[in-house]
Amino acid sequence: MNQRLSQEQLNQIIAEVQGLQLRQEAELDQQQVRDILQDLNLPPELLDEALIQVRRKQALQVQERRNKLIGFGVATIVILGIGLTIFFSQQKTSLLANITAQQDRITLADNANLNTISRQSQPELFYRVTLKDAPIGKKLSLSCNWVDSNGQVVKQNNYQTREVKTSIWETQCRYTINPNASLGNWKVEMFLDGRKISDESFVVK
Repeated sequence: MNQRLSQEQLNQIIAEVQGLQLRQEAELDQQQVRDILQDLNLPPELLDEALIQVRRKQALQVQERRNKLIGFGVATIVILGIGLTIFFSQQKTSLLANITAQQDRITLADNANLNTISRQSQPELFYRVTLKDAPIGKKLSLSCNWVDSNGQVVKQNNYQTREVKTSIWETQCRYTINPNASLGNWKVEMFLDGRKISDESFVVK
């Protein structure tokens, strides 16, 4: 079965054959090379060794080009990875920077607000904070410092919230007052990734 060719295919075949012919005409066989070496007063017996060296250099050049391409690819991936890391880090920082405390209060377990506590009853205090502009779908790393009247941090809470469902998000930390706790003005502070977002004072009697 004869294969029919279009005019475009014929033109391509003609161009390819002409290219092959030119390459063949440009190539020399070993005898021609030996004759050229003799004309240049060079020893023809070194032709084989010279061919080996030429092929080695060509192979080395190919390997060097391959290594450069690999190195360029690796560098591109690393730069891209660093860029993406910085981008997502900045995005996260921007989201966290928008979070503020809309409301905060100190209560007992019954949720009743208070600002004066009797240490003898050993109450468990709750510091309830309502966050504003919380990023939906994220978990927040929060901490609380309970600071006594001497300025000492007597308790630190570190925790991670559940996945945020709404931009207005309630969270809390807790501390049980010791009967021997120092009397006077206390303070509780809440931090988001190390940034203080709220604090509240209360009196221990």
